[in-house]
Amino acid sequence: MTSSSDNRKQRKVRTGVVISNKMDKTVVVEVSRTVIHPVYKKYVRRRKRFMAHDEGNRCHIGDEVMIVETRPLSRHKNWRVRKIVKEAALFGGAS
Repeated sequence: MTSSSDNRKQRKVRTGVVISNKMDKTVVVEVSRTVIHPVYKKYVRRRKRFMAHDEGNRCHIGDEVMIVETRPLSRHKNWRVRKIVKEAALFGGAS
């Protein structure tokens, strides 16, 4: 007999940097990847922003976080923060 976790699909996991934490329990994470341009054969950086659920408001701007896809939590929020990979050196803004 197989367990119920074997029947579920593998969820998408992305790693990115927190660029905004101004909302309550929500952070904006920017995920960057490099692709080769089809014509010019140069590396081009592609960026995508995801809104992710941060239950404890633990993430700060500049933190590197791992996010995982989940059910829709709101209109734009389909991701959860799984863990903080690396904390920002300075958080709270430049002053």
